[in-house]
Amino acid sequence: MLRTSIIKSARAFAAPRYFSTSTLRMTAGATGSASSRPTGSAGGDAFTKRESAAEELYIRQEEKAKLFAIKQKLQRQREHLEELDKHIDDVIKQGEASGQGESK
Repeated sequence: MLRTSIIKSARAFAAPRYFSTSTLRMTAGATGSASSRPTGSAGGDAFTKRESAAEELYIRQEEKAKLFAIKQKLQRQREHLEELDKHIDDVIKQGEASGQGESK
């Protein structure tokens, strides 16, 4: 008896859960997915077009930054290779000067 009265009183405080099904309704000119429009993404409103343009600009800027970083890294590697070539030439010259080089 006590258990059932506690359960009933606890249910009274809980919010009732309503189950209903309704379809989404879009008003004329509302922004939504491209599939909700008969013309697809090409028929978007000004906000959608501006948003896609901003996304494309962001992507282009990110790609440009990545390419710039790659170009800088390539330049550093070329400089390192030049330093190695100079070092190899110096070692060869020192060997020839001391007479330890290969005879041709």
